[in-house]
Amino acid sequence: MSARTGEVYRVAWLPGTDVLHGTCHCGAEHTAEDPVAMWEWMLAHPEGHRPPGATARGNGS
Repeated sequence: MSARTGEVYRVAWLPGTDVLHGTCHCGAEHTAEDPVAMWEWMLAHPEGHRPPGATARGNGS
Protein backbone atom coordinates (compact mmCIF):
# COMPACT_ATOMS: atom_id res chain seq x y z
CA MET A 1 0.00 0.00 0.00
CA SER A 2 1.28 3.50 -0.78
CA ALA A 3 2.04 6.05 1.92
CA ARG A 4 -0.63 8.62 2.71
CA THR A 5 0.18 12.16 1.65
CA GLY A 6 -2.45 14.02 3.68
CA GLU A 7 -3.86 15.60 0.52
CA VAL A 8 -7.63 16.03 0.54
CA TYR A 9 -9.67 16.33 -2.63
CA ARG A 10 -13.36 17.22 -2.43
CA VAL A 11 -15.96 16.77 -5.14
CA ALA A 12 -19.55 17.82 -4.55
CA TRP A 13 -22.53 17.40 -6.82
CA LEU A 14 -24.59 20.57 -7.22
CA PRO A 15 -28.20 19.36 -6.69
CA GLY A 16 -30.57 19.93 -9.56
CA THR A 17 -27.73 20.09 -12.09
CA ASP A 18 -25.24 17.82 -13.82
CA VAL A 19 -22.40 19.93 -12.42
CA LEU A 20 -19.65 18.76 -10.09
CA HIS A 21 -17.72 21.25 -7.97
CA GLY A 22 -14.22 20.19 -6.99
CA THR A 23 -11.80 21.64 -4.47
CA CYS A 24 -8.15 20.62 -4.59
CA HIS A 25 -5.96 20.30 -1.51
CA CYS A 26 -4.27 23.58 -2.61
CA GLY A 27 -7.60 25.44 -2.42
CA ALA A 28 -8.14 25.74 -6.18
CA GLU A 29 -11.72 25.16 -7.34
CA HIS A 30 -13.10 23.79 -10.60
CA THR A 31 -16.48 22.81 -12.03
CA ALA A 32 -17.19 20.15 -14.63
CA GLU A 33 -20.05 17.97 -15.81
CA ASP A 34 -17.81 15.00 -16.55
CA PRO A 35 -16.51 13.11 -13.49
CA VAL A 36 -13.48 11.85 -15.42
CA ALA A 37 -12.55 15.40 -16.43
CA MET A 38 -12.92 16.48 -12.80
CA TRP A 39 -10.55 13.80 -11.51
CA GLU A 40 -8.07 14.46 -14.31
CA TRP A 41 -8.02 18.13 -13.24
CA MET A 42 -7.61 17.16 -9.58
CA LEU A 43 -4.76 14.76 -10.21
CA ALA A 44 -2.96 17.17 -12.58
CA HIS A 45 -2.05 19.43 -9.61
CA PRO A 46 -0.44 21.97 -9.82
CA GLU A 47 -1.13 22.31 -13.55
CA GLY A 48 -4.25 24.44 -14.07
CA HIS A 49 -4.68 25.16 -10.37
CA ARG A 50 -4.93 28.67 -8.97
CA PRO A 51 -6.11 28.95 -5.36
CA PRO A 52 -8.74 31.61 -4.60
CA GLY A 53 -7.17 35.06 -4.34
CA ALA A 54 -4.01 34.04 -6.20
CA THR A 55 -2.83 36.25 -9.01
CA ALA A 56 -1.35 35.07 -12.26
CA ARG A 57 2.40 35.39 -12.54
CA GLY A 58 3.56 36.99 -15.72
CA ASN A 59 5.16 40.03 -17.24
CA GLY A 60 2.72 42.42 -15.57
CA SER A 61 0.97 43.49 -18.76
